Amino acid sequence: MNKLNIFLVIVIIFSIQLNAQTKVGTVDVEYIISAMPELEQVRADVTSYNKDLESQSKLKINTFQTLVDSYQQNESTYSEAIKKEKQSEIIALENDIKKFQQNSNKLIQLKQDELIQPLYQMIGESLNAVSKEESFTQVFTINNNIVYLDPKMDLTIKVMKKMGLPIPQE
Repeated sequence: MNKLNIFLVIVIIFSIQLNAQTKVGTVDVEYIISAMPELEQVRADVTSYNKDLESQSKLKINTFQTLVDSYQQNESTYSEAIKKEKQSEIIALENDIKKFQQNSNKLIQLKQDELIQPLYQMIGESLNAVSKEESFTQVFTINNNIVYLDPKMDLTIKVMKKMGLPIPQE
């Protein structure tokens, strides 16, 4: 019985020490990104990429319309073999246009992810530095479902300061 009591005391002391060493913080990554001046360049680049895709789509549609118009104007002069060849060409281009339009949104999202990744990396580096300086053992994003949070535990402003970003006045 005495050994059990000693063991329980050791477990309790060890648990208290572990709890004393834990420091939890939160960070609002989306808020930081919205304050980064580099975000404007990301938006401009994504908009430019979107315009390029729209231009490519319009070019394909114009080519398609030209093929259809040419086919309709010359259909009576085509042999059956040429008609089938022209129809196949038109159908292939139509399918290409549909596929291109379906993939455009995915391509834009991929481009945006590619361009914004360095911003997340900058935040991660600053967050690591602040966490080490402030001895945080855990940091959660503020967007998780947290019922209560001590505002002193929010690292958002500290990370923004570390990155040299302007801090908006509330």
